Amino acid sequence: MTAALSSSDRSQLTYWPWRDQAIHYVVAGDAHDSRPPLLLVHGFGASTDHWRKNIEGLRADFQVWAIDLLGFGRSAKPDWQYSGDLWQAQLHEFITEVIGRPVVLAGNSLGGYASLCVAANHPESAAGLVLLNSAGPFSTPAQTPPPPPNPIAKAIQSLMLQPLPSWLLFQYVRQPATIRRTLKQVYLDQTAITDQLVEDIRRPALDPGAPRVFASVFKSRQGEKVDELLQKLSCPLLMLWGEGDPWMNCRAKGAQFRQYYPALSEHYLQAGHCPHDEVPDQVNGLLREWVLGTVGVRVDEMAGG
Repeated sequence: MTAALSSSDRSQLTYWPWRDQAIHYVVAGDAHDSRPPLLLVHGFGASTDHWRKNIEGLRADFQVWAIDLLGFGRSAKPDWQYSGDLWQAQLHEFITEVIGRPVVLAGNSLGGYASLCVAANHPESAAGLVLLNSAGPFSTPAQTPPPPPNPIAKAIQSLMLQPLPSWLLFQYVRQPATIRRTLKQVYLDQTAITDQLVEDIRRPALDPGAPRVFASVFKSRQGEKVDELLQKLSCPLLMLWGEGDPWMNCRAKGAQFRQYYPALSEHYLQAGHCPHDEVPDQVNGLLREWVLGTVGVRVDEMAGG
């Protein structure tokens, strides 16, 4: 089974029918009995294209899969309510029905949260978990009083729930100049922001259903808290942080992960929110070493036992 890695060759795109919707994915490399496959899961607004450097860098050692979450990339964009629960179900069923064996899930940002949900709630699908600047909230301590509501933020949220303001904002954020400005904020290495990267993000945003997906984000409820998921997690966990991420305090968030899952491995890299794209050689090397040295050993032991 093969699929195109090039965004230009649409004749070879590969799809999986899920809940009557077309889900785009790519697969590269040969399966190995002693090595679990990798499943790469993109963040909000990205797609399988965002993993192109990792697919090429890892396919010699692993069978590498990457998938477009429903509502993103080349996957269908129905007028549904989007949530972590929906993407969790998509990933779990893809692993079960298409890949057919436990995988190492590697997710960035939103894709990290969805991958964590799968690994925690469907342990039979996850041989290991790699989180790259993963999204998702932790529980607020019971003794901590909730912050007072911000009237401005509440007004903006209420406004964005309306169809027209949401549509107008989406027209702005999908402009190439806006995409490039956002990337410049979250990438330390500005040379990694290529015309191809901007186009890879812009192209799916032109699909007819894309504005509805964008609007749905403002309506979706928060899913399970990260600490609740970590308390159910049983597979090896690798954290890769782009320490220059302006959207999160990686050191503080890393400490929260260690509090609830002290057995994790972690590395802090000189990169922004998307280290897999900004410093792919470092990410590929760390991921390869960890899977072969930690997950592969565990898989062998389980098979022998």
